[in-house]
Amino acid sequence: MRRHSARPGALNWLLLPGGPGIGSESLHELADALDVPGSVWLVDLPGDGSNPASGSPFAKWPHVLIEAAQAVADPVCVGHSTGGMYLLDTPALREHVRGIALVDTAPNCSWHPAYLAMTRADPLPAFDAAVAAYTADPTVENLTALVLASAPWNFTPAGLEKGRAMLARMPYNREAIEWSDANFDHTYKARWWPEVPVLRLWGEADRIVSQAAWATPAFDTPNVLARSIPDAGHFPWIENPQAVARAFREFADRLAP
Repeated sequence: MRRHSARPGALNWLLLPGGPGIGSESLHELADALDVPGSVWLVDLPGDGSNPASGSPFAKWPHVLIEAAQAVADPVCVGHSTGGMYLLDTPALREHVRGIALVDTAPNCSWHPAYLAMTRADPLPAFDAAVAAYTADPTVENLTALVLASAPWNFTPAGLEKGRAMLARMPYNREAIEWSDANFDHTYKARWWPEVPVLRLWGEADRIVSQAAWATPAFDTPNVLARSIPDAGHFPWIENPQAVARAFREFADRLAP
C-alpha cells in the first residue's frame, strides 16, 4: 500500500488494479483525477505489480484484501477490472468497508467469452504476433510488447497515444497472470453483494469487460450509483478524467457521515 495523496476527510480510498499482472501504477492517472475527501492509496497484492513476494503469495489471493481494508479506518475499496472481481469474491470485506467502487468490472466470468468474440471480430495482427513471441519466450519484455499490441482494444482512438504510454511504464508479472487464468478468470462468480454504497462505473466504449451481466435485477439495488463514462474505453480516466472525477465526487457525497 502506497499513499498517493491526502485531503481533509476520514475516508481511505484503496485503489486495486486490474490485470492481473499489471501494477497499481496503472491507476496513477485515476488517483490524480480523484477529488475526494481523505487519502488515496495504491494497493498491490503480494506478488503483483511492484510488490514482489517470496514463498507462495497467490495462496493469499484474493482474501488478502481483508488485510488492506483492516489497515486503515473507513476504507473505500476501488477495484478496476479483475480488481473489482477480486473484491466481489471476498465476502468477508462486508464487515470492514464504508463503500465499494467497481470500475469496468463484471459480476461473473461471462465477460471472458465476450472478450474473445470481440478479438475475433476485430483482430490485431500485431497482437497475434506478440502472443506467438511471448509463447515462445515468456519474458517480461515480450509480455510488455503483447500488452502494448492490445492497446487499440483498450482505448478509444482519442486516448490511444496516452493509453500506450501508460501501458509501457507498467510492471508486469507473468506468474500473477498464470495464477488468475488457472484459478479464477474462467470460474469467477460474485460471492456477495454489498449493502454499503456502491459506485458502478464503466467506459461507454469498453471492449474488454462486457457490462451485460449487470442487467440481472439482483445488482440493481438502491445503494448503487451507476455511471457510464462517455467517449472512454477500459481505462475511462485516461480519456475522460473529468467525468470520472464527477462520478466519484457524487459517490463520496453518499459516503458522508
